[in-house]
Amino acid sequence: MKVVFVGPTVPDARELAGAAFAVRPPAMQGDILRAVCAGATVIGLVDGNFEHVAPVWHKEILFVLSQGVQIFGAASMGALRAAECASFGMIGVGEIFRRYAAGELADDSDVALLHAPAELGYAPLTVPLVNVHATLARLRQSGSITAGDAARVEAAAGQIFYKRRTWAAIVADADLQTDGDRAALAARLHQGFVDQKRVDALELFDVVRAQPDEFRGGRPDWEFNSTSMWKVLLNQPQT
Repeated sequence: MKVVFVGPTVPDARELAGAAFAVRPPAMQGDILRAVCAGATVIGLVDGNFEHVAPVWHKEILFVLSQGVQIFGAASMGALRAAECASFGMIGVGEIFRRYAAGELADDSDVALLHAPAELGYAPLTVPLVNVHATLARLRQSGSITAGDAARVEAAAGQIFYKRRTWAAIVADADLQTDGDRAALAARLHQGFVDQKRVDALELFDVVRAQPDEFRGGRPDWEFNSTSMWKVLLNQPQT
């Protein structure tokens, strides 16, 4: 069984997945372990819950890697955990993972956004900083924004808390030379928008599809340390 944890990054994931893999909601602590206990042999992690629940624990990732399960991460929580666990065998996918692994990104909030619940299709309500970066890069490449204005927009976006980081807030806070530029800039940002998180998640979907639905065999060259805290999670009912 192949399982991908995804929500607001790709709201239409179930339609895109078809029969290739099972789609699960954004993961929280214990979900990856439960998936493996239920028979998952390949796992893709895109979105994860945090703030009001315990997030995906590195320890459960290490445990399932020690059991010969392949885990891929991209786009959001998946990119973070893949960068953190790459040396143990978790495989990162996409540009956002690359930037975390290279140290170009460091803050968890760079991929965070406020969104509607699953019942409302995970509709995004704010813009993650990684998508701001990608959008500005495209506009600079096409000559639609100057390097100076791009730097001002990026600086403004970086100062806004992720729960209120909308394009309107970014443009309003940007230190532009004239206020008359703001409406035109807002239009260019919307028209040139790059959803880098979605791009990376779809790449992960392709990688997961290509994997055989079986344990990869073998064990890593490191030993999993079964701590007392780990045993508490492991001994909980895996349902």
